Amino acid sequence: MQNLAYNPGVHPKGGGLPGLDVLKNVMGSINLFGIIATVGALALSALIWAWGHHSGGHQAEQNGKKGTVVAAGCALLLGAANGIVTFFSAMGTQVH
Repeated sequence: MQNLAYNPGVHPKGGGLPGLDVLKNVMGSINLFGIIATVGALALSALIWAWGHHSGGHQAEQNGKKGTVVAAGCALLLGAANGIVTFFSAMGTQVH
């Protein structure tokens, strides 16, 4: 039986390109910026939620709730970014 698939033998390698440390630093800074922006979005959404509730503005209240959930989801994804990528990268190495 002939094997038609070709394995190129490419694997992630640290230090293969110049500037890898700089790229990691930039990505970490972007992640931190996103987390800080998410804190602001969460605070603003909670404020809108409370204002809508106390003023009887049902649409503002609903928008505040949605914004709060979206900001919490963003915080979850930003905080778990390394773990998510590591998990799926490890799963990808098991595909044959």
